[in-house]
This record gives sequence, C-alpha cells and structure tokens, in this order.
Amino acid sequence: MPNANRGAVGFDSSEFEEKYDRPSKTELKRQSDALQALGNELVEQPRDRVKRVPMPDDVRDAILVCQTIKNHEGRRRQLQFVGKKMRTLSEEEVAIIQRTIEGWKGASKADTAALHALERRRDKLLADDQALTVLLAEHQELDGQHLRTLIRNARKEQAENKPPKAYREIFQILKDLDTKTRGAAKAAADAEGEDDEDDDRDD
Repeated sequence: MPNANRGAVGFDSSEFEEKYDRPSKTELKRQSDALQALGNELVEQPRDRVKRVPMPDDVRDAILVCQTIKNHEGRRRQLQFVGKKMRTLSEEEVAIIQRTIEGWKGASKADTAALHALERRRDKLLADDQALTVLLAEHQELDGQHLRTLIRNARKEQAENKPPKAYREIFQILKDLDTKTRGAAKAAADAEGEDDEDDDRDD
C-alpha cells in the first residue's frame, strides 16, 4: 500500500529549487568586490572623465566627493560608500561603465604607442644624420638649422651626462608635428565625409 506521507518532509520541491536558484554567498561577495573595484577605478580617473560617464547623478556625486577627500580614513569610508552606490546600479548601467573604461584603456594604449614611436624617431635623429634629411623632406615647414643645432646639443648632453634639455625639445617638436599632422588628417577625413553626404543628397 502506498505511503501517503512519502516525500512530505516539511517543504515542497519548489521551495528547494528556489533556494538553490539564488546566488551563493561566495558569488554575491565576488559581485560586490567587482563593483567596489569598478568604483575605485572611477575614483582614480580625472574628474572631467568621470563627469562624462553615463551613470545616475547620486553615484557620480559620491565618486566626485571621494576624489576631493585627502584624509585617509575619510577617503576609506567614502570609497565604501561609493561601492554601496555601485551596487544600486542595474546590470546594463554597469556594462556601460565597463565599456567606457575599456574605451579609455584602448585610447591610452594608442597614445602610449604613439609616444613610443616619437621617442624612436628622436633616437634615430640622434643616431643617423640621414633621418633628419628624411624628416625635413616630409615636413618642409620645419626649421632645419634649429633642428641640427638641437641634435648636436642633445648628442653633447648625452656624451657629457648633462640634463637632457635639447633632447626633450626635439621630442616636443616631433610631438607638436604629430599633433598637427593628425589634426590635418582628421580635418581632411571630415571634409571628405561631408563631400560624400553632399553627393548623396544630390543623387
């Protein structure tokens, strides 16, 4: 004869399933730590960057306030408050912030690579006279005589272990030149894009 009490142990199967559908304490702690770390990363960013990140005003305000606190204990408490605010965000809001930060990192990597390229070009100018000839051929607006003097002085600085004044000035000239070149290329690309739009409208 079937036992009517079989399986009756004080809770039904749906309660059992619901209990194990919830995140474990370990998972909740991991999520909390990740949001705290994300908040800390935002606190370390420049204020103008933080102001441009899409997020609720109360979260942004907590981050901006934390950036102004110099007292160690006060800053620690405010960082905890930032973490608490971060935990109020939806998954979508967190994803947007993460994508924004990844975009910053990508831009930073590109900037770093560009600076390394300028440093290599400067070192080549010091090591090879032909490099200056190539540079002046590419950019006739440069003052060749001034650059020759700077290169000569930079070599002397290195030989005599003097402060790298000319060495730094060469880098600044190359950096300014790179900025102008990038700006001109962007302006040309923008103008070409406008021309294409005009052609589309004419069609």
